[in-house]
Amino acid sequence: MAVQPEGTPCWADAMFVDIEGAKSFYGDVLGWTFGESASEFGDYTQAFADGRAAAAVVPPMPGADDTSAWCLYFASPDAAATAVKVRDNGGEVLMEPMRIGDFGTMALARDPGGAVFGIWQAGRHEGFETEMGAPGGYCWSEVFTRDPQRVDAFYPAVFPYTVRKFDDESMDFTMFDVAGRTVLGRMAMGEEFPPEVPSYVNVYFAVPDCDAAVAKATARGGELRYGPVDSPFGRFAAISDPQGAAFAVIDLGTTVGRMPATSPAD
Repeated sequence: MAVQPEGTPCWADAMFVDIEGAKSFYGDVLGWTFGESASEFGDYTQAFADGRAAAAVVPPMPGADDTSAWCLYFASPDAAATAVKVRDNGGEVLMEPMRIGDFGTMALARDPGGAVFGIWQAGRHEGFETEMGAPGGYCWSEVFTRDPQRVDAFYPAVFPYTVRKFDDESMDFTMFDVAGRTVLGRMAMGEEFPPEVPSYVNVYFAVPDCDAAVAKATARGGELRYGPVDSPFGRFAAISDPQGAAFAVIDLGTTVGRMPATSPAD
């Protein structure tokens, strides 16, 4: 696949103490298979959906926080320049741009609301190989935040986004577009989220049957956080895996209701 336009979600990975447990869980729930671990890169292991690169899993680095979480990476033509924009607009660079062999250059950052994300300047590794909506492949993502105003200003200052909002004021939801394509959502966290839950980026993977995926996940020790619920975008559910990493599954083929009206943000 070609390198994605700047600001497009292009890759996802997660850190797990129990790598074999994670491989078994996601292999069952999402149908992933796994490649060989790259020992020279910290035992980084790619996951594949129908033979196409879908994501990766990695053990924690020595001395690092061992909390499991999915990290979404945004495409950048210049990771160092993007890191400067992160700092200049109220974010924090957690890991300076670092070249990963000939695969590309990565950096880690935190937005002003506290959500962590990655920056990826592609080399040989261009990102997701899965097609949008293909079973087991990346499908969508949303930034969940308690500081929507600052976050809504931050992302378009770092990436070339145009911004739209739902016309229905009862839902505080923002969408970020690149070249006319919606690539990211922003959801305000309300009182339904316990105060100890930090801001985060929720990554959605496509499945052919949402309820079946939830049943597999909970049978394997995962926890259902929300849903399954129907929407105009698909039937989806939010899950935490047995090691605590949050993600979502969505069946794009099962839709209910009309798409919400949107307008450009002021």
